[in-house]
Amino acid sequence: MNEPAAQPVSKATSTAGIEFRQVTKRYGGPAAPLVVKGIDLVVPKGTLTTILGPSGCGKTTLLRMIAGLDAPTGGRILIDGADVTTLGPAERNVSMVFQSYALFPHMSVLDNVGYGLVVSGVGKDEAARRARHAMENVGLTGYDQRSPSELSGGQQQRVAVARSLVLEPSVMLFDEPLSNLDARLRRSMREEIRALQQRLKLTVAYVTHDQSEALAVSDQIVVMDAGLIAQAGTPRELYEAPATAFVAGFMGEAMLLPGTADGDSGVALGPLRVTPLRPVRPGAVRVAVRPEAWRVEAATAGAPGLPGRLAKAAYLGSHQELTITTDLGEIFVVSGDVARHWSPGEEVRLTLPGGRLSVVEAP
Repeated sequence: MNEPAAQPVSKATSTAGIEFRQVTKRYGGPAAPLVVKGIDLVVPKGTLTTILGPSGCGKTTLLRMIAGLDAPTGGRILIDGADVTTLGPAERNVSMVFQSYALFPHMSVLDNVGYGLVVSGVGKDEAARRARHAMENVGLTGYDQRSPSELSGGQQQRVAVARSLVLEPSVMLFDEPLSNLDARLRRSMREEIRALQQRLKLTVAYVTHDQSEALAVSDQIVVMDAGLIAQAGTPRELYEAPATAFVAGFMGEAMLLPGTADGDSGVALGPLRVTPLRPVRPGAVRVAVRPEAWRVEAATAGAPGLPGRLAKAAYLGSHQELTITTDLGEIFVVSGDVARHWSPGEEVRLTLPGGRLSVVEAP
């Protein structure tokens, strides 16, 4: 069976922390389907790359192959320039922070953090010294003798991070590390992880399904779809200039609306005219418009814009969420104008003051 060609992401350099070369993975015999389909990927040393995608896209499989928990079916994996494809987890200088934290309930925080050092032969006093230093890095000074059951979810997460840090790994891996925390604590912890990564110049591969989390912590985001890399780039590149309809729909809440591209690098979107961020061929296209890109105003006779009727309005304190029925279908709008009181049934008009939008060719 011929395996799909890889999609190059970035060129490898001597500063690559993690590198995938034509990596494939299948579970089962040769007839089993590939779950990773020929990946080329570089995580630059000292940076954080988030692997993002829906359930079943292969993102956790990538992480497990970096850790050595799964062996690739084909291709090579390099860490700091060394080929580790055939090495087991204990032979790679890699630490992994799991979703469940996996702390030992019968051990103190200090013993949990120093456990990996002790089992690798480091003396008890030296292990304790290094464990306390790692705990200081994550803000756990003075928690030496606490048990995991005495800690909050965020504190348990810090213990898990300190336990990985103490081993001084070349690479740290995070597998959905914040999914067990509430919204406010998730925001706080992702800021702490990002600050720690930047301060210590760690090479990090981070798996999540949460787009806002990926945007907040990443130097590079890799969006996966069905075992392939759909697009890779900076958070701004993926959010503002998605290359495909899948990426546009997955990164945030962009709506894909039907439009027509002409030969003058313009796109007609109903009565509106927008400029694509990238050149597109004339013909039918889909325009990715995010909820916050719209400006909504009361309808005025003769005023330009896309006419619509307000179907729903919800006040959320910092913004309003509006659903507007138009000739292009129902459009979801996030408006920062919280002083305006909208009532369902009102006639409105929509405009796109930014004008430059991501446009992909219609299938």
